[in-house]
Amino acid sequence: MFLTLLLVTFVLSFLVAAGVVRLFSKSLEAILNRIIADAISSAWLRYIKFAIMVTGISAGVRINELEKYITPMRSEKEARIIELTSERWILEIYRTVIDSLQGIAWMLLVFFVFALIAYVLVHRAESQRKSS
Repeated sequence: MFLTLLLVTFVLSFLVAAGVVRLFSKSLEAILNRIIADAISSAWLRYIKFAIMVTGISAGVRINELEKYITPMRSEKEARIIELTSERWILEIYRTVIDSLQGIAWMLLVFFVFALIAYVLVHRAESQRKSS
């Protein structure tokens, strides 16, 4: 049952990350083409997509949290393993989706902050070149 849960969380977080990549692909491409007016922008786009996938999967598949289903918990009286019920499955699936999206959101926030700073610098340089 644990291996099935691990596989389901991996596939689900992969699908969530792939959906985000697809959703933001054109925006990321436009931003990178504007900031980096060179052929290297396609390489950066590829890297950003890879980073979204890795971030989404690693945030969605929480190995430390899933260990509770195979490692006995120590209590005052006895050691027991938490049972995977249908309610826990629903909770784990929900957590996978939310944590995957949250990890990707933080990564994209950092990217967009640096992209905004780069855009301002490129815009200033262009306006200075035009005025001279």
